[in-house]
Amino acid sequence: MSVNKVILIGNVGKEPEVRYLDSGVAVATFSLATTERGYTLQNGTQVPDRTEWHNIVLWRGLAQTAEKYVHKGDKLYIEGKIKSRSYDDQNGIKRTIVEIFADNMEMLTPRGAAQPQMAAPAQPQSAQQPVVGNPSDDLPF
Repeated sequence: MSVNKVILIGNVGKEPEVRYLDSGVAVATFSLATTERGYTLQNGTQVPDRTEWHNIVLWRGLAQTAEKYVHKGDKLYIEGKIKSRSYDDQNGIKRTIVEIFADNMEMLTPRGAAQPQMAAPAQPQSAQQPVVGNPSDDLPF
């Protein structure tokens, strides 16, 4: 038995790029940063923050949701699978890209937050479920 499951909580690094295939299927891609906070060892040595960048790929409805509502700096919960692919660049050097193909995305940035990194965490709302109890909110998740 094997499992390929990734769960990330991080900040969007750039506006999602969305394209539509000839069949009309939407595909969104963007980067997501996750950061492990630095710390100080007992001997006084400072260990700095460590940020990892992840390439996120969304398909169909999730891609359309990202196109409308996801912006640089937003905090997201992403759940999906790791996939890698290789290609030869223009100089003939083999390159490998690791991507996260998301099955689920939840927006964690409160609506209207001026500085998402400083905002208190909100209750995540699934991108596939409507918001209940806030009639002034026009977001579909």
